Amino acid sequence: MATLTKKFIAIFIVITLIAVFNHSFAQNNADASKNYFTVEGYYKVKWGFADEFISLWKKNHYPLLKKAIEKGDIISVTAEKPRLHSGEDTRWDFRVTLVFRTAALAYDENLTTSYKAQLYPDLDKLAKEEQHRFELLISHWDITTENVSLD
Repeated sequence: MATLTKKFIAIFIVITLIAVFNHSFAQNNADASKNYFTVEGYYKVKWGFADEFISLWKKNHYPLLKKAIEKGDIISVTAEKPRLHSGEDTRWDFRVTLVFRTAALAYDENLTTSYKAQLYPDLDKLAKEEQHRFELLISHWDITTENVSLD
C-alpha cells in the first residue's frame, strides 16, 4: 500500500510540474506577443489593375519582408483581398498585415534596404517596377492596430 501511495504522490508531483510549466510557457508567450506591433496596409488600385499590383508586390516587396522574417524583425506577413466589391469611397483592393517584433522596427525606413542588392541584382529594373506598382495606386494607407481583450 505504501508503494502505491508513493507512486500516486510521484505522479501527482509530475502532473503538477507539467501544469505549472505549461502555464508559465503560455504566459511567457502571451507576454512576448503583447510587445509586438501590428500595421495593416491598405491599397486602393486603379480599376482593373489589382492583379497586376498584387503580382508586382509579391515579386518585388514580399521577398524583402521574408528576409526580415528570417532575421526576426518581422513576426508575420499576411495578405488579403476582398471577395466582393464595396462602394468607391470604402473600396480597397489589397490588405497586408505586418506584425513587427517592436514598434521601432515598424518605423525603420531602412529595415529591408540591405536585402535589395542581395535579392535583386538589377536595382534599376527593381526601381522601375516599383515605380510602376505605385503608379497603379489610387491611394494607400497604413493603420496600427492593437488587440482588444474580450474577457
